[in-house]
Amino acid sequence: MRVAIVIPARYASSRLPGKPLLRSTGKYLVQHVYERACLAQCASDVIVATDDERIRDAVEEFGGNVAMTNPDHPSGTDRVAEVAGRLNAEVVINLQGDEPQIDPAALDLLAGLLAANPDSDMATLAVPIRDRTSYYNPNVVKVVCDDDGRALYFSRNPIPMVRDCEPDFAADPPRFLQHLGLYAYRREALLRIASTPPHPLEELEKLEQLRVLGTGGTIRLGVVAAAHRGVDTPADYDAFVRAYREERTRRAA
Repeated sequence: MRVAIVIPARYASSRLPGKPLLRSTGKYLVQHVYERACLAQCASDVIVATDDERIRDAVEEFGGNVAMTNPDHPSGTDRVAEVAGRLNAEVVINLQGDEPQIDPAALDLLAGLLAANPDSDMATLAVPIRDRTSYYNPNVVKVVCDDDGRALYFSRNPIPMVRDCEPDFAADPPRFLQHLGLYAYRREALLRIASTPPHPLEELEKLEQLRVLGTGGTIRLGVVAAAHRGVDTPADYDAFVRAYREERTRRAA
């Protein structure tokens, strides 16, 4: 199964402008993401998708593959879909360009879920919720699935809602799951999704994945032990730089 990992990267960011080109570690942030993606066993191709010449030049500088895209795309999914339309790949993984600590095994898990479930349009990941703060936080997207691992619904509200008692966050298997924004698509499904108007559920919750469920698609869910930490703010980037330097020091010792 040919799997392409596409990394959408744009220069503009309200909280961290020029994020892909941050270089306090000696490597561009997007380079860290690219190199992590290349470690995935499933990866047939790794491509950065951007509309910015500065990012294109940086990727070419470190020897990566890059594709220029339309600057008017409303979302990273649309940018990935444009690149997917040019590829000879059965599966396309959308890996955000601000995930420098992504576990390559998570990418392999996504590809494996689609390989094992040919009826599924998409695959995504979740991590157990173990505290009340995350459960009730509207910025933490929750997901529920059926016994076979198919996603039933995503919401910013607590789901499943516990009506008659306190939520048991220590239950095993976990009863509450936080969705992680990492997706694998069958190529044909991605192109169809990108050409489909937003679904009413998607517009209410502001969650793109509800376009798939709302139009009858199937999303397979994998559960991992811990979330990969993205870079959204200057503090996030500083934390990544510290962790990167500590890891290099540890390996050199």
